[in-house]
Formats: sequence, structure tokens, C-alpha cells
Amino acid sequence: MMLEFLPSPLAVVMYDAGAANHITAWFRSLSHQKRDLAIHACVTGPASSLWLNAFPHSKIRSLTDALLNCKILISGTGWQSNLEHDARKLARNLGIKSVAVIDHWTNYRDRFIRDAEEVLPDEIWVTDEYAKKLATDHFPNLPIVQLPNLYLESIVSEVRLRETSVVTSATTRLLYVLEPIRQVWDKGDQPGEFQALDFFINNINLLQCGEHISIKLRPHPSDHLGKYDQWINSQNNLDISLDDSLTLAEAIAWSNVVVGCQTYAMVIGLAAGRKVICSIPPGVATCVLPQTEIVKLAELHADNSY
Repeated sequence: MMLEFLPSPLAVVMYDAGAANHITAWFRSLSHQKRDLAIHACVTGPASSLWLNAFPHSKIRSLTDALLNCKILISGTGWQSNLEHDARKLARNLGIKSVAVIDHWTNYRDRFIRDAEEVLPDEIWVTDEYAKKLATDHFPNLPIVQLPNLYLESIVSEVRLRETSVVTSATTRLLYVLEPIRQVWDKGDQPGEFQALDFFINNINLLQCGEHISIKLRPHPSDHLGKYDQWINSQNNLDISLDDSLTLAEAIAWSNVVVGCQTYAMVIGLAAGRKVICSIPPGVATCVLPQTEIVKLAELHADNSY
């Protein structure tokens, strides 16, 4: 893996959890190989706990301090913060090579724009062939590198270790993995994630999960506390609750069906052998996840509407 040849010291700047999962997994692998790297970490937001759980003795620096005297920057590409964008801008001004990690299959160009200013990295890293093709199409003049998906491999292994009686349980255990939806769907008066939840609940019979269903909602790392309490309380006739598992692997290990809109957690569920359902309502958006095994609830709804 090319990470073995990274120059040192290097800066790691992350905010969102998506890229942080991949970056953390890569550097954890390097630490197991005894690769002695000087890493200047500037991590905040959801990425902070991921990094510190893996490297509890890591010193967290300011952005300026993290890039000081570094030879390369590795950053995430989240949209909830300007931190990673500002890091790439500072790296460009300092003449430091900049690498950006794309962890999904959406909004490739928008990831690098803030206030109409585009700041591209010198190189983009992805973890699968679908993302590599998309990145190559969007940025034909940039090197696009595909690295092993060590995060996916690790979390699927953890799921396997935690699996207990899922297969033999008489109750269908359905894990709904939540995510904030940026788009305004169909002129609705509520966020897309709630529109999808309503569509899912109203059509849950199409999933043929049997009479006994236990549903757990797993909030996204960026969701605020209590965001879904009112919605859960309004579902009077269902066994439904918030998932309180410590890890996503633990939550998926509990389940035998995983439902969501287009979050990466669905890809993990698929890799772990779960039936995976997309709950995006019909006519509002197309699921961007490229895995063809994902069942579209909107298509089941259409098939049963005649």
C-alpha cells in the first residue's frame, strides 16, 4: 500500500466521519506495521472521537500548527464544515502537497467549493472502483488513486465476531441507519430524512418481514440529541426505538435487515450479508449507492400500485 512511502511529518485534517473512518483505518494499519510517522492531527467534529479512539495519545493541533513544516496534507471532504477546505487552501499557499479522501459517491465537485471558491487538491484517494470512475470523470486532470477499503474490511470482521442469534430469531430485526438529507424533496415541509422515514413506515408491509418486527433507528454521528424522539413517539403500534449500540458494527450485528436512504452504513450492511433496503420515496431522488443488490422500496411501491 502506497501509504508506506508517505513523507514525514504529515498533516491529517478531518471533520466529517466518512473520510475519517477510512483515514483512521489506514493509519492504524501503518501503526501495526511499526511505520514511524510524525503525524500532525487537526481533527474536530465527528472525526475527533474516531481519531482519538484509535490514537488516544495523539496531540490535537490547530490548523496552522498542524501544517507547519509538513510535507503532505491528507484531508477529508465533508460538507458540514470549512475546516478541510481551509486546510487545502492553506496547503496550496504553503506549497504543501494536498491529498483529499472522497468516501462516497455524491457531490464530488461541491466538496471543494466554499463561497464560490474552488480549492482542488493535488491528488484524490478513493476506496472502490465506482468512486474512482466518478472522480476521474469529474477531475480528469487530477491523479485518482484507489486504496484498499480497510475500514470496510475491519467493520465487517467486527460484525462477524458479534453475530449471535440473528439468523434463528423469529423476530425480524430491522436497523434503520439515518442521515441528514441536504435536498428539499418534492416541496415537502419537513427534511428529507423524515419524508423517507414516513414512506418506509407506510410501506413496511412491502418488505415482507413477517408479523414480528423490531425496529431500531441509528442516528447519524452529526444528528443532535432528541432529533427523532417526536417521530418515534408518534409510532404507537410498532416496536421501535433508538439504537444505543456503542458501534455501528454492533448495531449491524444485531440486525438481519438494514434500511436507509443512501448512507455508507448501508454498504457495510450489504458487505456483512444483510438484506439492504433504500427508503427514498418515489419521484424525489435516485439512490446514488452503486451496489445493485440494494432493494429500492420505491420500486416495490410502484409494483404494488397497480
